[in-house]
Amino acid sequence: MNTLPDYMAEDLGIVLVGLNPSQVSVERGHYFANPRNRFWRAFNQSGLVEFAVGMEEDYKLLDHGIGFTDLVKRPSRQASALRAKDYREGAPILKEKLLKCQPAIVCFQGLTVYANYLRYAEGLKLKAELGLQPHNIGASRVFVVPNPSPANAQYSLDTLVCWFQELKKLRDCLIEL
Repeated sequence: MNTLPDYMAEDLGIVLVGLNPSQVSVERGHYFANPRNRFWRAFNQSGLVEFAVGMEEDYKLLDHGIGFTDLVKRPSRQASALRAKDYREGAPILKEKLLKCQPAIVCFQGLTVYANYLRYAEGLKLKAELGLQPHNIGASRVFVVPNPSPANAQYSLDTLVCWFQELKKLRDCLIEL
């Protein structure tokens, strides 16, 4: 299957977890490659790193303590193309990867991603809210930001930036300890 690679290593500050790669991202070979996706704009405005980053440099963020992966590695044009089978297969694999690399924070890109992770990796059906979660994955804290997809227009760019700034505060606090 043609998909995006995981950019993960031990002792990262944050691993960003998307739902699944878009066809556009797979074709371009980079995370959040759809020009309408607001991820890179929100990420850069949040100050998570001290310089502007574009999709072409996604893999370079490993050097700055930030990794990328997806709950489901099968690409699709829309999230609605995913099935329960995709989540059943992907969630336990994701959990294993996260337990192996143990980032300080696992950041899910949207409530749908996190809810499907909880259901299919942890056996929990919970209604989560954005922000810091009560459940950890191993020693990793869990944080949820809004999905930056253009299909999730209920959240403005400013709101996305605010959530990434909250993620930065948590990371900075945990890394200082």
